[in-house]
Amino acid sequence: MSKLEELIQELCPNGIQYHLIGDICDVLTGGEAPPESIKEKEPQGEYIYPIYSNGLGDNALWGYSKTFRIDKPAVTFSSIGTIGFPTLREAKFTPIIRLKVIYPKDANKLNICFLKYALEIVQFEKQKSSVANVNASMIKNIKIPVPPLEVQQEIVRLLDEFTAKTAELQAELNKEYEARKKQYEYYRDSILTFNQEIPIYKLGDIATILRGASPRPIKNYLTDNDGVNWIKIGDADPESKYITSCKEKITQKGAAKSRKVYVGDFLLSNSMSFGRPYILKIDGCIHDGWLSITNFNKLLTRDYLYHILMSSKIQLEMKKKASFGGAVQNLNADIVRQIEIPVPNISIQNKISNTLDNFDSICSDLNIGLPAEIEARQKQYEFYRDQLLTFAENGNTILTNNEQRTTNNEQRTTNNEQRTTKESD
Repeated sequence: MSKLEELIQELCPNGIQYHLIGDICDVLTGGEAPPESIKEKEPQGEYIYPIYSNGLGDNALWGYSKTFRIDKPAVTFSSIGTIGFPTLREAKFTPIIRLKVIYPKDANKLNICFLKYALEIVQFEKQKSSVANVNASMIKNIKIPVPPLEVQQEIVRLLDEFTAKTAELQAELNKEYEARKKQYEYYRDSILTFNQEIPIYKLGDIATILRGASPRPIKNYLTDNDGVNWIKIGDADPESKYITSCKEKITQKGAAKSRKVYVGDFLLSNSMSFGRPYILKIDGCIHDGWLSITNFNKLLTRDYLYHILMSSKIQLEMKKKASFGGAVQNLNADIVRQIEIPVPNISIQNKISNTLDNFDSICSDLNIGLPAEIEARQKQYEFYRDQLLTFAENGNTILTNNEQRTTNNEQRTTNNEQRTTKESD
């Protein structure tokens, strides 16, 4: 019998009492950001108290302030859009933007870490409004189990231990992913380093490179009807070679003021994460955050151009030559036109591309397994957590695992006896 089973058997053999959160906790709603606050990832000077907004866990950090509103350990609960994601906050902080703050009225009866875990399994019915939201009244009416404090503490210990092991596994998997990625990049750069004499061309001499264009104000040209694909940076998957879809469309009038691109064209981001090439699998229009590369087919295959632009040498060259526009580096069309690339004959390009595509495919297949492994461990954690937080209500008997197995065996024996009796009849 486990320690948890012993505690349950000793302290609550006839079941657990359930309570409404409103009866055992205070529930507060976040307000406006403090007048004196900064949006920084790290505290600065007197700005040492974190401000949390609605969002996913630690991603909810909004900034820092000189003041705070909550001065005791509490659980924050995202209450609009991304519902849930309870997070334990132990330092002084200020909640904003409809973030709910929950903490026990009596810490001697409800362990705050247990409260956090109990809130993880809460499910809310979908709202009819376009944006899902949960108000304070709904949270107060949530019913959670409240076993004796010793039982709560043991459950927290078990779940903390499991969570730590899961985090350790994820860190190992991420490390393995990065190692595979570096291995692929080394292999790619080696293949794209030519010993024999290969013709070198400036990209602008063998391709057309143009900047995108944005009709302004863009909101006047967006449409929900049958418009033209409006391809944005956010539509590109950093792990993908292609852009296959987009979220927004613009009117034909807006398209006439923009830059049209077509299936097979290249897009190159020219700011922020600049220099990342993508091959289009859709037609559309691009704004001025993109550069397009077209008309390269006479001397370059599409796949070879992708791999050479992704090579460490070309990426480093673009980074060095990118101009500074304020605090953000920008890559303009003239810089890209001056990039020199080796251009072997088409058969060699095809051979290189096939080799790199195959190696990339192998790495991708291996990397698909890593997220799947993490997801499996997460599901295992959720099952384990749900089992630990599922109790019979007061008045019903909770069976230990041994007792449950005994009961199941007795039930199977009874069923066998009934079948034997029927066969005898």
